[in-house]
Amino acid sequence: MSDQGTTLAERLTKTEREQRWANQKPVDAATLILIDRNGPEPKVLMGKRRHDLKFMPGKFVFPGGRRDPDDRSMPVFGTLDSHAEERLMKRVQRPSLSRARSLALTAIRETFEETGLMLGTKDAGAPEGVPKGWEAFAEHGVFPDLESLQFVARAITPPRRPKRFDTRFFACDADHVAHRIEGVVGPHAELVELKWLTLKDALHEDLPTITTVVLEELGDRIAKGFSPLLPVPFYFMVRKEFRREVL
Repeated sequence: MSDQGTTLAERLTKTEREQRWANQKPVDAATLILIDRNGPEPKVLMGKRRHDLKFMPGKFVFPGGRRDPDDRSMPVFGTLDSHAEERLMKRVQRPSLSRARSLALTAIRETFEETGLMLGTKDAGAPEGVPKGWEAFAEHGVFPDLESLQFVARAITPPRRPKRFDTRFFACDADHVAHRIEGVVGPHAELVELKWLTLKDALHEDLPTITTVVLEELGDRIAKGFSPLLPVPFYFMVRKEFRREVL
């Protein structure tokens, strides 16, 4: 493990957290980091969670959420990068290409549900026979584009927390947003505001510790050329200490 990786894992370990709930199996989840690289410094899209939510109230996060079984059946444009497919199937029970693909689709769907942004293309016509949760993509003629995604990190919530997620972090250039629906973000929504922030500025917001770690990993990845060939960090806790492995 690199010195940076060791430091980031130690930061996660030292974060104060209550671990007093009955243990539960982590739920598959996915998150999408939209990156705007058109300016002098890359910016990422982050949303502030409503203060009355039980999970991470008031925190700035990347849009995302739990995987829905119906995500497996959504028609797509293009395929995931083969390196992403391979890494998404590592360190999981019953790995499959279908599961890897559905995780990428979860990131796209959740981003739309929380921000109104549809990631994909309008060049292939409207998808047909879409599953529940994807109706708006068919209505606006947007095929989700898996080729635009890069798998950049994975993290599992520590044991004995009120909720546990096995989260895959994807990243995508903001130029791949094909459509936007207004009015999704607001005082009564899950996210009350959105901000485009440089990586440096984002670290000054109220963030979950894992989000700060992923931001630093992302900055290192961008500095190294943002290639899909780069390794993917995987954070998880063993005996009350976080470990960082590379997928």
